[in-house]
Amino acid sequence: MDIDMNQTLQNIASHYYGKELKDCTDREVYYILLDITKELMKSVPVIEGDRKLYYISAEFLIGKLLSNNLLNLGIYADVRKVLEENGISLAAVEEYEPEPSLGNGGLGRLAACFLDSIATLELPGDGVGLNYHLGLFHQAFQNYKQKELPDPWLSDNSWLNDTGKYYPVEFGDRTVHAHLYSIDVCGYSGKKNALKLFDLDTVNEAIVTEGIDFDKSDIEENLTLFLYPDDSDEKGRLLRVYQQYFLVSAGAQMIIEDVKAHGWPLTSISDHAVIQINDTHPSMVIPELIRLLMNEGLTIDQAIEQTEKTCAYTNHTILAEALEKWPESFLEKVAPQIVPIIEELDRRAKERSDNPKTAIIDDNGLVHMAHMDIHFSKSTNGVAKIHTDILKNTELHDFYELYPEKFNNKTNGITFRRWLQACNPQLTDWIISKIGDGFLTDSDELEKLLPFVKDKKALAELADIKMTKKKELAVFMKKRQNIDLDVNSIFDIQVKRLHEYKRQQMNLLSAINLYQEIKNGYKPEQKVTIIFGAKAAPAYILAKDIIHAILVFSQIVDSDPEVNKYMQVVMVENYDVTCAEKLIPAADISEQISLASKEASGTSNMKFMLNGAVTLGTDDGANVEIHDLVGGDNIFIFGTESEDVIESYAKGDYHPQEVLEKEPNLDPIVNFLVGEEMMALGDPECLHRLHHDITTKDWFMALRDLDAYMDERKKAYAAYADKDKWFAMALTNIAMAGYFSSDRTIAQYNDDIWKLK
Repeated sequence: MDIDMNQTLQNIASHYYGKELKDCTDREVYYILLDITKELMKSVPVIEGDRKLYYISAEFLIGKLLSNNLLNLGIYADVRKVLEENGISLAAVEEYEPEPSLGNGGLGRLAACFLDSIATLELPGDGVGLNYHLGLFHQAFQNYKQKELPDPWLSDNSWLNDTGKYYPVEFGDRTVHAHLYSIDVCGYSGKKNALKLFDLDTVNEAIVTEGIDFDKSDIEENLTLFLYPDDSDEKGRLLRVYQQYFLVSAGAQMIIEDVKAHGWPLTSISDHAVIQINDTHPSMVIPELIRLLMNEGLTIDQAIEQTEKTCAYTNHTILAEALEKWPESFLEKVAPQIVPIIEELDRRAKERSDNPKTAIIDDNGLVHMAHMDIHFSKSTNGVAKIHTDILKNTELHDFYELYPEKFNNKTNGITFRRWLQACNPQLTDWIISKIGDGFLTDSDELEKLLPFVKDKKALAELADIKMTKKKELAVFMKKRQNIDLDVNSIFDIQVKRLHEYKRQQMNLLSAINLYQEIKNGYKPEQKVTIIFGAKAAPAYILAKDIIHAILVFSQIVDSDPEVNKYMQVVMVENYDVTCAEKLIPAADISEQISLASKEASGTSNMKFMLNGAVTLGTDDGANVEIHDLVGGDNIFIFGTESEDVIESYAKGDYHPQEVLEKEPNLDPIVNFLVGEEMMALGDPECLHRLHHDITTKDWFMALRDLDAYMDERKKAYAAYADKDKWFAMALTNIAMAGYFSSDRTIAQYNDDIWKLK
């Protein structure tokens, strides 16, 4: 954009605050930049077309938007330069931006990346979600335990635009009105789409009492308070159904309104609209769209046909418990008007197949959302090659036999511009100095870096950049949690949602082993800092036990002068996108250690790779494709293979006690969890429960892979000693990361599924 940035910022500073830019506080500068960016966004043209995508999702983890919008408007470098000339740090200014609490983990971050790439590729497509007031929760640590607190982000001056539009949503016992807001989504091309968010004006944040407790029965006051409200009781589960129907009903009405506004007939809505169902949370859009189309005069056959041609489904999980199933009685209470349609869809599904495993409504009266998605949409995709293969061969094999043409793979990707330019400008500038800036629009050009893996000067420069990012993380952690990090240590990082299948507990056990070895006289050549970042769902007791054990153990290590010179264990409080943007560029080792066959894809693995961290992981999710791209010499792979894991589950032949009998060296590691050091600081009930689960159940086979993991981890630590070799590995990872651009993923979605014009 051709504007005098210095003069523009000076004028706004004078108008708003009556002083020069250099005299403004960081907070005042933030509001100046918010104002100018929102104003510039108004003139960005909206992407138009005669066929539009609606990406409907429970989560959009968009993170702070200032830098991303400055980047995509093409003014990031100018703004940063002007601020620096006035003694102002853009990074410090960004600290005042609240992070929108609209998502939690990879599902929501992926959706945010996709919206960026959809706009960048100039495809007409909006996100459709809910405007949560208090997010998932703000995580605090108290007494070595996770404490959940509200995470407010809404204010009068934010990125949110009020459209003034309302849509009636009929529940079983009342009608509410969904208020539509939007956030502009500007692509790198300089054109924009939008993220459409529905809210309820009657929602009352004041009903939240202790922590994140609130009256779950008062729908009009609580509907959009929290992402994924606690579903450990019936009221919480019902609230989730209310949320989901609210989203899809308002969204479907908006889509029909858009189509009619263009003058297109609803009998051919599938020619003009595509609805991508992101996981099973928005599945009720299928019966709701059918219902609304019938209200507009279509026959049920026409409505079902058009809906099946309009909708497509992305599966994000292999875990059976994550494929939502709701009692039909819940749907009768929340949205009785769609129940007859679901029953009709179930009848038609049973005509297509008499296999009870493909029924929409099972013998227990449970409505299987994923089954409805697969039967009555035109596409079902997995999100990594191994994930899609497992869906086809095992988890959804009966559906694959029924609809082989519907199944396809779309390996996830990330908005690599954000994960380079915004959070690692030093690395971005270095790459541009070596290969030019073509990679910012064609990520495959990163491969031009490969010749530099033998250039010692280039590798030394890369090492200097990594040190800069480590120092920045150290400053961040000191300010955030008063924790001192040793920037000369290996930064070994695992950040992701806390879940047993991601195996943070295995990482902890390996760290305990290192602690015990040091106590027994082992003196590592290189200090290691093992960093965790994760939130556990409020009702997920065992996940919270793992957090408790990590926090207790970190204190034990920190308090032991014999050990703390060689290792440190840190848990980042309230891990979010802002933290990720500090942690990922600073990482030496990227921990991707899920049980093979259980992680659908992962996206942090891609961000770490892009920023020059080396993966230590299993052949699971997108790790498989990372392994293929970088080769075995530039990654550390261990663990039971997915086929063997699947076979063990089928046979039920895995027993942790057998592992402990075969590998007695693991006993002292596991028993440390309930040893005197841990008991002196920790909650005995939590620690004994975790110990009991690991030694008697260990559903995700941490003990089975623990020895192999500890061995491979030591290989990684040893490899780090040869800095030239290490940074050649790091550079190889950066060079091969282009494949994981969400631009590539979105282009494949469009070519194969959406066919937007």
